[in-house]
Amino acid sequence: MPIPDPTPTKQGLPPIVDREVRVLVLGSLPGDASLSAQAYYAHPRNAFWPIMAALLQVRFDIDWPQRYATLLAHGVGLWDVIGRAERQGSLDTRLRRIEANSLPALLADLPALRAVAFNGATAARLGLPQMPAGIASLILPSTSPAHTLKLVDKIEAWRALEPWLAPPSGR
Repeated sequence: MPIPDPTPTKQGLPPIVDREVRVLVLGSLPGDASLSAQAYYAHPRNAFWPIMAALLQVRFDIDWPQRYATLLAHGVGLWDVIGRAERQGSLDTRLRRIEANSLPALLADLPALRAVAFNGATAARLGLPQMPAGIASLILPSTSPAHTLKLVDKIEAWRALEPWLAPPSGR
C-alpha cells in the first residue's frame, strides 16, 4: 500500500484589482499566516505593509478591506503567480506541483497597468515568462520575513515603483 503524501495542497487568494490599477504586485503563493487569515501579507513580520506605508505615505493599521481600498486608490493591485501548489510550511523552496495563475488573462483586463512588481525571485522566475511586451517588469526583494534584508533596504529597493504610483483617485 503506498504511503500518502503529507504535503498539503494550498490554494492562493483572488486578485485585488480594478480597472485603474497601474502597478500590480505579484507574489509567489501566500504563506500559511496569509492563507489562514485569507488576507495578503498577513504575517506580522512581513514587510509589505510597512513598505507600502513608506512609499504611499499612508497608514495601514486598518482592516483588510480598507487596506485593499487604499492600495487601489493609489493604483496598486495584488495577486500571485501561483494559483495552487503543494507546500509544507510557507517557504518558496518547498513549493511542489505548481499550478500557475494565468497572468495574461488578468493583465488583459487592466487597461491602466504600466508596471508589474515581482515580490521576490520565485515570483519573478515563474511570472516573467508570462509577461507581455510594453509593461515594465521589476524584480524586487521579497517582503517575506525569511528574506533577511533590513527593512530600510527593502524600502529603498521598492522605491523603484515610485514613477508608477498614482495619487489617490478620490474614490
